Amino acid sequence: MKKGEKGQVWVETVTYTLIALVLIGLVLSFAKPKIEELQDKSITEQSIQMLKEVDLVIKEVGEGVTGNTRKIETNLKKGSIKIDAANDTIIFEMKSRYLYSQPKQEYQEGALTIYTSEDGKYYPITITLNYSKNYNITYNSLENQKIISKSSTPYEVFISKKGGTSNQINIEIN
Repeated sequence: MKKGEKGQVWVETVTYTLIALVLIGLVLSFAKPKIEELQDKSITEQSIQMLKEVDLVIKEVGEGVTGNTRKIETNLKKGSIKIDAANDTIIFEMKSRYLYSQPKQEYQEGALTIYTSEDGKYYPITITLNYSKNYNITYNSLENQKIISKSSTPYEVFISKKGGTSNQINIEIN
């Protein structure tokens, strides 16, 4: 083999490698947003299911006797949950690539009120449970606000009925 032919083999090898890397990059640039959208769809549906479970437990505890307590373990992979005791609401918020419902229109799914808005390529989703008509929601027995952010470990949520004339439901998180 001559010296010039050896160089040509290396040039061809580097050229083919660069072409392969460019093609992989192009595929990833199209596939990654779609993968993220599917992940957000899954997280949104899991969050809705989690809020439905919380709603069911609050209603069970609310119909029970004073001192009745239930424990829920919940995992929050994305977004945040706000317990707004002053307004007796529980609100889940997440910035998503997945369009769950018609933008800028409220959508009812059982006790959940779902609102999707547009923010460029993202769709912020707000899911609200409102108990102002039925229960007085408190956090650690106070009319405080608590924001729970995403975590790799599950949260332990304790929901208990404090009773009284206000039909007080207390939420504590460990």
